[in-house]
Amino acid sequence: MQISGYQPDSNQPVESTFSELREAQQLALQFPATGMATAIDVGDSTDIHPRNKQEVGRRLALQARRVAYGEAKTVASGPEFDKLVIKGNTLRVSFKNQGTGLVLKDASGPHLKGFAIAGADRKFVWAQGEVQGNTLVLRSAAVAAPVAVRYAWGNMPFVNLYNQEGLPAPPFRTDAWPGLTTGKK
Repeated sequence: MQISGYQPDSNQPVESTFSELREAQQLALQFPATGMATAIDVGDSTDIHPRNKQEVGRRLALQARRVAYGEAKTVASGPEFDKLVIKGNTLRVSFKNQGTGLVLKDASGPHLKGFAIAGADRKFVWAQGEVQGNTLVLRSAAVAAPVAVRYAWGNMPFVNLYNQEGLPAPPFRTDAWPGLTTGKK
C-alpha cells in the first residue's frame, strides 16, 4: 500500500519528502510478484491512516487477484506513467494500465489538476492540459521549453487522474533531479 496523502500541501509545486517516499515504494514494483495499491486520494491531512478502509481493502484485493491469483485481466491499479513525448512547448504523457480509459474527476468539472511542468531551470509551475484519447497533453505559458512533468507531487496533493474503473493514477515524475532525500539515510 502506497502511503496516503498526509499533512498540508502547498499552493505551488514544491519538493516533498512524502513524494520521494511514494516513489521509493513504487520502485519495489520492479521485483517479481509485486503489486501496489495507491491510497494517495483517500488520505487525511491530519491523519496518515486513511479513514476509508473499505476502499483501501478493495484496492488491495484487486492487487491480490492480479498478483497472487494470476487474474491477468483484472484492472488492479490506476493509470501508470509510461512515456513522455516533448514537441515544442507541449508535453504528451502516455499511460499503461488505463483500464477502459482515462478520466479526470473533480466536483467542479473534468479539469486537469495536479500536474506541474518545468524547463531546464527545474522550476515547476502548474500545467494546463486535457485528455486527448489515451494521452494527456500538457503546457504552460510560463514554460517555453518544458522538459519534465510531475503529477501529485506533494504531501496531500489534489488527485484527479483516474481510469474508468475508479482507480487513481499514482504520483510520478519524469525527471531524475536530486530531491530532498538525496544522500540521506
